[in-house]
Amino acid sequence: MSDYLVKALAFDGEVRAYAVRSTETVGEGQRRHHTWPTASAALGRSLTATAMLGAMLKGDQKLTVKIDGGGPIGLILVDGNAKGEVRGYVTNPQVHFDLNEHGKLDVRRAVGTEGTLSVVKDIGMRDYFTGQVPIVSGELGEDFTYYLFNSEQVPSSVGVGVLVNPDDSILAAGGFIIQLMPGAKEDTITKIENRLSEIPPISKLIEKGLTPEELLEEVCGKDNVKVIEKMPISFTCTCSKERFSNAIISLGQAEIEDIIETDGQAEAECHFCNEKYMFNKDELEKLLEEAK
Repeated sequence: MSDYLVKALAFDGEVRAYAVRSTETVGEGQRRHHTWPTASAALGRSLTATAMLGAMLKGDQKLTVKIDGGGPIGLILVDGNAKGEVRGYVTNPQVHFDLNEHGKLDVRRAVGTEGTLSVVKDIGMRDYFTGQVPIVSGELGEDFTYYLFNSEQVPSSVGVGVLVNPDDSILAAGGFIIQLMPGAKEDTITKIENRLSEIPPISKLIEKGLTPEELLEEVCGKDNVKVIEKMPISFTCTCSKERFSNAIISLGQAEIEDIIETDGQAEAECHFCNEKYMFNKDELEKLLEEAK
């Protein structure tokens, strides 16, 4: 089954909901960055949440999520857009610890709790929309919940989970966002709160193979969910040799001449996807001409 996301309404429009299966997307991130299990869980939860935040955008709008909790994993940076495309990396991908007291990957220890989660949205206007909150948990689901409530004033519940195989590959990944719309009844809020306290952890639901639709039915009840849109999601990078060519040109004539004289070639690497681009001497000399 390929990764996909659903947008839905529940309880006759009192609740807006998103759910996603992101196993292949997170798997691609793991393969590209060779992340160890705890780092995979942190990056995977961030990619999953960003995919759902991206689904709230329209057209060519995009966003960047930056998580810097002061932990050994370093900065987590993830880009997403309204088309279901995400990409991201962690500064230190080879981070792993023993399981925590709940028998889960210790994401909090890897991420840290002394720092911030920020979301920058490019909605096609001159100014970007930026929201930033302190990290309150380090487990990331709670941190995205806190962000949505405090920065976007939308009462929400975010669940994200990643399961890792013994060979470090990704077994399963996914998540949900439940949001209360203005005017949601107390009875509806109580029902959702009760369900969230009763259902198994998100990673267990994903391990069982629940679809995004079934995830939302677990939270809201089978007869209460109305899916309004379904879209594919994927790990997709926007880097290209042309983009790196423009970056080399922007270095200026003297810098390019120095590269040609010193190394005779150049290698550029994309942080987001680890793709490498080689430029031989002839290519660099052409770029030098353009720089002049």
